[in-house]
Amino acid sequence: MTGIYEHSIDAKGRLFIPAKLRQDLGETFYITISSEPCLSAYSSEVWEKMKERVSAMSRLEQKKARPIFAHAARCELDAQGRILLPQRLRDFAKLTKDVSIVGIGTSVEIWDKAAWDEIDAMETTPENIEKVFMELDF
Repeated sequence: MTGIYEHSIDAKGRLFIPAKLRQDLGETFYITISSEPCLSAYSSEVWEKMKERVSAMSRLEQKKARPIFAHAARCELDAQGRILLPQRLRDFAKLTKDVSIVGIGTSVEIWDKAAWDEIDAMETTPENIEKVFMELDF
């Protein structure tokens, strides 16, 4: 999944998911908290793989993953291509109105637009891009 898309959360807490991302996420997908102040969205296929990996962990290790699953929401697209973002998830990521929806390969991140603009400016430098390509052996 790729690209940056800017949309707004409506008064009812609904967010439009761009068609290009809907193709990869599917009609039903999962959104949860992230290690950054944003939300992460995963297709059902990727979510199942995550569950399998966590199931293979020891009980002690599984507890570390508890917040990811406890705060997750199963999302289904409405006829207009929108999802309802639960209030607790919006609060976690400080999402109020304007958001940036960012494809990051196998998942999507949903950021407050101002927060994303800051992160994007810090990360989008020739030096950082060079490091990424070197790590990928490109």
